[in-house]
Amino acid sequence: MKMLRSSLSSPYFTSLATVALLVLMFGMGSFAYTGFFSLQVVLNLLIDNAFLLVIAIGMTFVILSGGIDLSVGSVLALTTMISAYLLQSWHWPPLLVIVCVLLIGSCFGALMGALIHFFKLQAFIVTLAGMFLARGLCYLISINSITIDQPLYVELSQARLGIFGAFISPSVVIAMLTLALAIYLAHYTRFGRAVYAIGGNEQSALLMGLPVGRTKVLVYAFSGFCAALAGVLFSFYMLSGYGLHAQGTELDAIAAVVIGGTLLSGGYGYVAGTLTGVLILGVIQTLIAFDGSLSSWWTKIVIGALLFIFCVAQRLMSMSAGGIGSATPASKAA
Repeated sequence: MKMLRSSLSSPYFTSLATVALLVLMFGMGSFAYTGFFSLQVVLNLLIDNAFLLVIAIGMTFVILSGGIDLSVGSVLALTTMISAYLLQSWHWPPLLVIVCVLLIGSCFGALMGALIHFFKLQAFIVTLAGMFLARGLCYLISINSITIDQPLYVELSQARLGIFGAFISPSVVIAMLTLALAIYLAHYTRFGRAVYAIGGNEQSALLMGLPVGRTKVLVYAFSGFCAALAGVLFSFYMLSGYGLHAQGTELDAIAAVVIGGTLLSGGYGYVAGTLTGVLILGVIQTLIAFDGSLSSWWTKIVIGALLFIFCVAQRLMSMSAGGIGSATPASKAA
């Protein structure tokens, strides 16, 4: 019992448990299905989920700060619609379109962060309103799907970068660079330490003189930026803009963050763990695809079961002897 409590109180417990689960699931798939154990299958997980990884990175910062962002899926869809409309109807240069949608996403997130902090509103309500607003704006642009045939987008969609006899897409490179930037911001900057401190205890962060308001606005701005960047990657992936794109993606992002070891209550977690959470979701989908006889709804069932398990594990961690408080990055920031 003492050993169990010691393990639960370790700051690396959830991260190690997530990695062990990923290895176990991939090992089971390798034994059960021919061709599952290959580098290309692993890289396909990144290719198919590059946009989800980027959107989950932004969600990680929001959850670490003790908040939630339900608007990210709708911002992704809005990004695809704006991109498609500007490219196909107004014939804007593609790089200008990308810069424009990234600024729109960042400003949208910053506005929600300002409303949450300065008006003391619940993040759930504000971002829920943002979700409806962004999704509704999609249909003001067009109720139909808009196909993207801009040469640069088509080239990036079809490009393949060789790696050890396999290949990845440019979207994977962008997603991994975003992950590296996020790890640096979270663990090696004052901004990251402030995020952990606010998530651990906002009142204590105020007493320490940390810029709570500015940090919260920047967190939601970063989440909006990541959602818009994910929308750009999704545009490469689908070569279209549509108001129904990415429905429920915000819930997949939250699931990936929690399974990756970040506490929903905030103040504890590792950005790198989000990558493992995204890969686990991808492995579940791949296992069901290789099986061929199971309904795709089993993906949601398994993800729901994993969420229950990880939420219980997080609760046990918070109740264990010594608790997380003595080892979390939030306490180190304090």
